Amino acid sequence: MGVGIRAAGEDDRQLVVRLLDEAFQDDPVSGWVFPEREYRRTTHHRLMAAFTDIVLAEGRIDVTEDGTACALWLSMPAADGDGPDGRDGPDEGDEADDAVRLRESVDPANARVEEIARLMAESHPADRAHEYLWMIGVAPARQGEGLGSALVQHVLDRCDREGLPAYLEASSERSTKLYERLGFTYADRTLDIPDGPRMWPMWREPVTGRDRP
Repeated sequence: MGVGIRAAGEDDRQLVVRLLDEAFQDDPVSGWVFPEREYRRTTHHRLMAAFTDIVLAEGRIDVTEDGTACALWLSMPAADGDGPDGRDGPDEGDEADDAVRLRESVDPANARVEEIARLMAESHPADRAHEYLWMIGVAPARQGEGLGSALVQHVLDRCDREGLPAYLEASSERSTKLYERLGFTYADRTLDIPDGPRMWPMWREPVTGRDRP
């Protein structure tokens, strides 16, 4: 049986924030940003809410019909402006300002909120337009059922039709295995957070009709 998937709207904001908060409470990167477990339990949702608001405004969020999983995507133009909408890529000054605003809105005294935003922006490939899988969250009780794979494949099918590559940063070695099965390959470099965990940037070229098995 297939997984029903739909595009999320503003009415789904609370659902998406809850899914991400629950799914990433024990994630290595979330644990680095909010090291104290009790503080993370009461504050982590603010970061997930900020991410949700950004993608609702600038990208696309897909959710399963039963509301148990979600995926956050952004369409990223190339730095030279040859992206699908002809826009230039992100400016470094804008990215720095965005990181500051994120910290101020989420947890003003927590420099790690700003630092993780800066690190991820700096490591992001800018030479080609692509779809960026920012986050994917599955309710803990439903993990391992293929919901995440279905959500990702839903957008990858479009990438293949339109000839677009896709990019993500895996936050654990375990999750890299899932993405490898979906055609992503390790980008030959890790994103090493100072005194923290490691992330694995991964890239996927579109699969053309000639390349399909």
